[in-house]
Amino acid sequence: MMPRRIKQQTGRFSKVDGIPYELPINSRSSPALMAAFTLDVRKAAQLLPGNEVHPLRLWGNKGALLVTVIDYRDTDIGPYIEFSVAIACTHGRKPAPPVLPLLFQKHYGLGQYVVDLPVSSEISVKGGKGIWGMPKHQANLDFRIGERTISSQYDQDGKLAVRIEIDRPGKAWLPLRASGANYCQFRGMLMKSFIYFRGKFAFCLGKKASARLTLGDHPRVQPLKQLGLASKPFFVGFFPQSSGVLDDHFEAWFLSHPQLPESQPEGLESVVGLGLSQKWLAPPSAEDRQPTVAPLLPSAMGALEQVDALEERESSEQRRVDAPADDASQGAHP
Repeated sequence: MMPRRIKQQTGRFSKVDGIPYELPINSRSSPALMAAFTLDVRKAAQLLPGNEVHPLRLWGNKGALLVTVIDYRDTDIGPYIEFSVAIACTHGRKPAPPVLPLLFQKHYGLGQYVVDLPVSSEISVKGGKGIWGMPKHQANLDFRIGERTISSQYDQDGKLAVRIEIDRPGKAWLPLRASGANYCQFRGMLMKSFIYFRGKFAFCLGKKASARLTLGDHPRVQPLKQLGLASKPFFVGFFPQSSGVLDDHFEAWFLSHPQLPESQPEGLESVVGLGLSQKWLAPPSAEDRQPTVAPLLPSAMGALEQVDALEERESSEQRRVDAPADDASQGAHP
């Protein structure tokens, strides 16, 4: 449940690091895709910082890599796409037993450790990293809703980083309200933030889940290739539209090490010079990705109308949603 404190802030305003927010910090009418692939827990543990975040064990030595792409269309900081690559994790003095964290989430500090988080706009980097410690950086992104598939690609420096394509998991019928915790490292600290979201959800589990994850040649994603990822997902999901609230409350702890680290962790110098631009980089084009028109900044009403039209087509089961160029290039949420 979303804390009452957040609801009581409704209608108030904040300005943090020069970024204006109307509280609560929310997003509206945002399509999202999700996919989960098993990984090797022992290998995943090597990517997690400190000694208090541990890969979630599903069974045996299997954990989960979570890929979530959200086409944020209506937020205080404008539209943008967010491409999250994360490892399902727990927080505590020692690793949790298998499965139980899914049932007792607060006790085991269930969440996801965010390995990489490219976004479309500079202002999203400034807020997400500077305030909440998220590993955001600006990249070339798209989000495409097709008749049979939903896909997104993330390019960096002209190279393919990650592409995810899921087969549509049927009609979005399940009304879902959920929350999640993100763990990130920044400034030598482990930072935990919270998000609450809702929407009608379509999903497939097990053998019915179908998706294709492609890891490219960019150096940022090479560690992911060492995780022993399964070629097929065990879960895929799709929100034709969703709404979310990012909690302005977050937690942080110093990361500890067996000895004093020799290198300086990334710090505020990486965000202090950033501006408030909502402009996107060009769409991705690596590995023969056919780019759409350059990203636009649609009005919130225009984005809502596009999502409403998509819902109407789905309800009549005559989906011809091979996303138009401007639809494929929109997004939003701080």
